[in-house]
Amino acid sequence: MSNVLAGKTAVITGASSGIGRAIATRFAVEGAFVVVADVTVDAIEGGEPTVELIRRAGGEAVFEAVDVSRWDDIDGAIARTVARRGRLDIMVNNAATYSGTALLDTQTEQWEHVMAVNLTGMFHGCKRAIQQMITQEPVAEARGRVVNLGSQHGIVAARRDSPYGVSKAGAIYLTKQVAVDYAKDLIVCNCISPGKIVTGKPGLAMDPKNLELARQRTPWPRLGRPEDIANAAVFLASDRATFITGANLVVDGGWLAA
Repeated sequence: MSNVLAGKTAVITGASSGIGRAIATRFAVEGAFVVVADVTVDAIEGGEPTVELIRRAGGEAVFEAVDVSRWDDIDGAIARTVARRGRLDIMVNNAATYSGTALLDTQTEQWEHVMAVNLTGMFHGCKRAIQQMITQEPVAEARGRVVNLGSQHGIVAARRDSPYGVSKAGAIYLTKQVAVDYAKDLIVCNCISPGKIVTGKPGLAMDPKNLELARQRTPWPRLGRPEDIANAAVFLASDRATFITGANLVVDGGWLAA
């Protein structure tokens, strides 16, 4: 523990489970006050809620019920966070979903749902966070830091999941746009694109055949863990990453390099 986030306030969407849960717990270990923003307190992988896990370890956290596709939910959560803490230092837009369908199998409702959560939700998170951040005094050169979650499948095709791949390509582009438009306001915005990360999420992501294909495709001798993404997020959210903005940090065990 290095306490690189000591005194910082962070809102993390989709933080009840998986990668978001790992980011939230790691941020708390590094000294941040964490707002767990999710539609449920229950962890998909089981175990105690993220807030309780953080508190039991001696960290500080609160839960906010947030559907990222709804502006009012994001707006309210950040307003309450600022009322409680005085500022917002870090926004992590992690909440995401998928349909697991190729183009011809995708219903309009599936497309709209994935886009509403993965892309519109990220737009909401970026916009509301930056509305707050530009009103704050800079700390270590920055008024605030935004970390978005993309995917290797925002860079290359997401086989049999067109909506997910398109939404993650949009996440990478949105990161660049935000970084360029608000650099003059001292807002840092970066993206993390994970490779194959093994979580407790059921369904297509954990299908044994897909896992085996990922193992064969990944040069590093293991698949990713949520903690691998959390460690990258800590760096990008810290004062150590200021002249890095608009970047897409790929954390994939060499998958895209092979």
